Amino acid sequence: MDKSKVLVVGGTGYIGRRMVEASLAQGHPTFVLQRPEIGMDIEKLQMLLSFKAKGATLVEGSFADHKSLVEAVKKVDVVICTMSGVHFRSHNLLIQLKLVEAIKEAGNIKRFLPSEFGMDPARMGDALEPGRVTFDEKMVVRKAIEEANIPHTYVSSNCFAAYFVPNCSQLGTLTPPKEKVSIYGDGNIKAIFVDEDDVAAYTIKAIDDPRTLNKTVYIRPPENILSQRQIIEMWEKLTGKKLDKSSISAEDFLASMKGLDYASQVGVGHFYHIYYEGCLTNFEIGEEGEEASKLYPEVRYIRMDEYLKRYL
Repeated sequence: MDKSKVLVVGGTGYIGRRMVEASLAQGHPTFVLQRPEIGMDIEKLQMLLSFKAKGATLVEGSFADHKSLVEAVKKVDVVICTMSGVHFRSHNLLIQLKLVEAIKEAGNIKRFLPSEFGMDPARMGDALEPGRVTFDEKMVVRKAIEEANIPHTYVSSNCFAAYFVPNCSQLGTLTPPKEKVSIYGDGNIKAIFVDEDDVAAYTIKAIDDPRTLNKTVYIRPPENILSQRQIIEMWEKLTGKKLDKSSISAEDFLASMKGLDYASQVGVGHFYHIYYEGCLTNFEIGEEGEEASKLYPEVRYIRMDEYLKRYL
């Protein structure tokens, strides 16, 4: 079977650039949307040119120009959108509605993967304000996709390792703690951590797979289903140094939201659902979903002890 032609929208972003690399690595004719809004951002332009040098095709198109989006979509079989949905970077989820309209008009797309790649928004209907906006907007996009009868796959990749693992899940920093570490509750609630390149590898595997059509793919590598305490213990074992631990109750953690800026409030809410409610692991995958590491055992995913060694 011929490999589907893939268009990555948001290809210079944190996950988008990994999607481009994975698509090329797995032999797909790969297209990357080049938006005129790039302006004077020389780093993004140079990244696009590096993709071109590796075999990708750059396609001009703008969310402000519907016709250009339609023409870009017509060149491919699969569209993957990786627009940012986190408030401390840029939050652009609803702009995907313009892409949905273009895909609907083009009429040729075999699979659309909208920007999700985190918690499953369909399971976050009771999420706290203000963080619930992320899930609400993703569901607005899903509704538009399904009403337009666009073939799709949703990807729930849980926690990006770089944001949650080296820092032992401490808010406001990305680097490992040196002396002290805060533990959420008893620290034993399980979460799921995935190397960002592995997220891309699993996603690209899914785009031509009939088993994932109109389903949610959950990336749940079994050895990476870990508690916060287990992550801390991994780091302590690697460094040979014990950290001073203090526990934060659920009530105190939520109270810490007061007075924070908007983006930080969103982060606190999301951490609460992950580490106090266990929203990533408190359900079984039903018929509406598939688990990536079971579908694609050939992907040798990075274990978190390996991941942490980068920070020694």
